[in-house]
Amino acid sequence: MKVALSTNIDLPPDEVWRRVQTPELLMHIAAPLVRFNMVNPAHASNFGEQERFLVDLTLFGLLPFGKQWIVPTVHMDDAAIWPKKLRDNGYSALITTWDHWITVEPDGERGTRYRDEVEVKAGLLTPFVWLFSQVFYRHRQRRWRALAERISGCSKR
Repeated sequence: MKVALSTNIDLPPDEVWRRVQTPELLMHIAAPLVRFNMVNPAHASNFGEQERFLVDLTLFGLLPFGKQWIVPTVHMDDAAIWPKKLRDNGYSALITTWDHWITVEPDGERGTRYRDEVEVKAGLLTPFVWLFSQVFYRHRQRRWRALAERISGCSKR
């Protein structure tokens, strides 16, 4: 099952793209709904620098939800500067497919058009995982917009 959501972020596309590639951003926008604890944090500086990352997942900061592999790859069209895409083709014992694409591109003004597209497969649990992913990605985009407001506010001082 698939989820596709878009939002506008009030930051320049280059800054959004730089941040999208960091585990710090993932941890910030996912919290407190999901906590990603890197199993080997010393190797987790940028999603473009390593094949995959193993994380311990915790729901609401309390409920252990097992381990998941984050398997990131960067996708850019050589002929165009935008859009830029980051793919996480992740998986776990429970969720066999978590194929997440983030697309970043200028919004036509000074901000960024940001899109999450994810396909989830978890056997009989797929409808529940899909429903959770609907909530999760709306939460992430709301946290992204709030972070952008804080960053923009700091840069205007």
